[in-house]
Amino acid sequence: MIGYLKGTVTHLYNEHCFLDVQGVGYRVFIPASTRQQLAAGSAVTLFTHLNVREDAMLLYGFITTDEYELFQHLITITGVGPKVALGVLSAISPAEFRAAVSQKNAALLTRIPGIGKKTAERLILELKDKLGLPEGFSPVAGKAGLAAEIPQDARQEAAQALVALGYSQSEVGSVLQRIESDGQSAEEMIKLALKEFARR
Repeated sequence: MIGYLKGTVTHLYNEHCFLDVQGVGYRVFIPASTRQQLAAGSAVTLFTHLNVREDAMLLYGFITTDEYELFQHLITITGVGPKVALGVLSAISPAEFRAAVSQKNAALLTRIPGIGKKTAERLILELKDKLGLPEGFSPVAGKAGLAAEIPQDARQEAAQALVALGYSQSEVGSVLQRIESDGQSAEEMIKLALKEFARR
C-alpha cells in the first residue's frame, strides 16, 4: 500500500494530476478541494489510497489527512466506491460532512451528486459513531449554515443534467459549490455552470 507520495506536480487536470516522484510519473485522482491547492510545477505531498481492480490499479490522493481519513471511511460504506467518495469530497468539506452526519441531516447529504436517500441514511447510520464533530462546531451555527443551502431538488436537477451532458460528478460538484447561491433555480445553475466550464 502506498501511504503518500512526495513529488512535483507536472500536469493538472479536472479529476487527476501527474506527480513526478524521482522521475516516475504517477497519475493520481484528486477531489476538487485538493485540486484547488495544487499548481503545475509545485512540490507537494499527497496522502494516497491505492484501489486495486481486475482491470486497473488507481491512485487517489489528498492534500490533507482530514480528506484522506474521510475518504477511507466513505469507501467502507456499501454503495460508495472510490469515485463516489471522491465526488463527496469535491462537493462538501470534511467538516460540513461530519456536521451533517452528526445532525442526521440526510436532506443535505442527498444534495451531493451520487448520493441518494438510501445511501445518505446508510452513511448516517454507519458513520455517526465514527466521525467526530468538526473542531469549534456550534450546533446553532451549523444548523443556520445548513438552512442557507439551496433547495434540494434544484441542485440535484442541475447536477443530474450536467452529468448527462458528459461532465463528471466531481467536476459538477466542484462547480456547483462555487457558483450556487440561495434561491437559484436549476436552470440558472446549469447556465452558470456551463459558462464556468467554458472558461477552462
